[in-house]
Amino acid sequence: MGKYDPLGGYLRRLKTDSVDLGFAEIERILGAMLPKSAQRPQWWANQIDPQGRHVQTRAWREAGYDAFPEAGAERVRFVRRQV
Repeated sequence: MGKYDPLGGYLRRLKTDSVDLGFAEIERILGAMLPKSAQRPQWWANQIDPQGRHVQTRAWREAGYDAFPEAGAERVRFVRRQV
């Protein structure tokens, strides 16, 4: 299991189209700390990197969500993608 799989599982179980999570909540879901680079909006990019460097993106994208960080707030809104 990948480090970010618990986040993907959490999002898959949601019945809502969006959810706001603080970094502390995400860390509880993961059972691990987010890296310092999560402070940067680029870390939350919604494009899956073909080289696999951004493994975190795969977790929310495969769950059907896009991530939108709140600048300077240590919060992220996950919004269900329209298919």
